[in-house]
Amino acid sequence: MHGLVNRAIEGFVRGCYGPQMWHDIAREAGLGFDEFEAMLHYDDALTDRVLERLADRLDQPVPMILENLGHYLVADPKAGAVRRLLRFGGAGFVDFLHSLDDLPDRARLAVDDLELPELVLHTAPRGRFSLICRGAHPGYPHVMIGILRAMADDYGSLATIEDAGPVPGGRRISVALVETAFAEARAFDLGGAERSGP
Repeated sequence: MHGLVNRAIEGFVRGCYGPQMWHDIAREAGLGFDEFEAMLHYDDALTDRVLERLADRLDQPVPMILENLGHYLVADPKAGAVRRLLRFGGAGFVDFLHSLDDLPDRARLAVDDLELPELVLHTAPRGRFSLICRGAHPGYPHVMIGILRAMADDYGSLATIEDAGPVPGGRRISVALVETAFAEARAFDLGGAERSGP
């Protein structure tokens, strides 16, 4: 697992539950260190142990934790780089959905050895979409569900986003767009100067 992914998990735990929680989980998972290095690669088993220890402490299933991680990566102010990468996908939520096929390539422009899941979008009538998410790690689709929910909020759109079950090599995510302009979208500046309000 790429160090950036592990750093994201670490940042999520530190940001939501405090540094002591992270220290305890790192110890219980047998990491042998307290911080992941962003540009190194780690055995997937280390990541899985961290997630299992976090699930035990929170008394939540790992998929739910991964969905919350995905939401955190977009919604937390400290995660601006992830949000910016995603918002470059389009001016509205539907544009963003149609840009997801290209997301792994866009991410590799920034970090050439970062492997993201394959994303394939299928459209259906009346604002319905189906996103196929295939990746080396089975947790990726759950992170993507959290990201999609946060991005719908970010664009001010009302949508229901659910795990629609397994497909060969991954999972299907269903997206039903209820209203495109349900609320005011969060401000976004392509130049990178984030601000709040209109």
